[in-house]
Amino acid sequence: MKLTAILTTLCTVLFVVSLVTGTTPVSVWHSLASLFATDGSPMSVVMQQIRLPRALLAVMIGASLGVSGAAMQGYLRNPLAEPGLIGVSAAAGLGAVLALQTGLAAAFALALPLSALLAALIAVAMILTLAGPRGAALTLILAGIAISALASAFTSLVLNLSPNPFAAAEIVFWMLGSLADRSFSHVWLALPFMVLGWVLLGSLGRGLDALTLGEDAAAAMGVRLSRLRLALVIGTAACVGAGTAVAGSIGFVGLVVPHVLRPFVGGQPSRLLWASALGGAAMVLAADIAVRVALPDRDLKLGVLMALVGAPLFLHLIYKTRGTLQ
Repeated sequence: MKLTAILTTLCTVLFVVSLVTGTTPVSVWHSLASLFATDGSPMSVVMQQIRLPRALLAVMIGASLGVSGAAMQGYLRNPLAEPGLIGVSAAAGLGAVLALQTGLAAAFALALPLSALLAALIAVAMILTLAGPRGAALTLILAGIAISALASAFTSLVLNLSPNPFAAAEIVFWMLGSLADRSFSHVWLALPFMVLGWVLLGSLGRGLDALTLGEDAAAAMGVRLSRLRLALVIGTAACVGAGTAVAGSIGFVGLVVPHVLRPFVGGQPSRLLWASALGGAAMVLAADIAVRVALPDRDLKLGVLMALVGAPLFLHLIYKTRGTLQ
């Protein structure tokens, strides 16, 4: 309970800081007042149409990646597992790349995220078909790796054959991940899928707790492993696919956050799910604030910063726990 209160308070503070952080030198109180203003002033438009959806997306994406990572690590009983393992993020990226390359993204504002979501749904269908109704965890991993490799290969092919250098540059910059220039259209597009993912993954607590004793013990306790795996795959795909569709690739959240918070919940997967959701939201909010503060004139991408911070942090965590990862 104390951990939940701390993480909730941290998310609230970072959310407010995200709202008042920008290149325009405006006081905190003026910024917050403009958030509720109805006069149509430039500052109220900035607060209501630019900063608010950006902060909301940071919370949504961070929570989605955090809970997905905790669920994936709990199911595979491996602290090195992460949401991108099943290949949905790579497939969503391919869908977005195709929308950019074909010009659909320029013709229709929401063509890019919709294409990414469609590709994510196709990837889910392929993963479930390859893994089969009773496939083991290893089969699921191999299916995800195959889908991810295939999607990455096609993405590279599109970049390689792109006749337009400007389209190729746009594709590369989109793949780096960012929350800049997002609107409420992106929030409403991603929210239904993420809510579905949160509900499915949040319902896995009892089954994941039972899995800590092994699959045979979990089955003896009445846990239907096939149903649990189906909910895991669909929930993770909904969360990760929607996040990738609206913000590009943002890594390391689902990998690092559960690893950091696991000691504070006694290693209990059901408690780690929601703790990781709050922790993921806080991490993405903090990173998005840092992006705007560190290099405000150079458009530092959120995905790049997450990789720069997340990779060394994860290496440090592996070094500290190297004796237990055997």
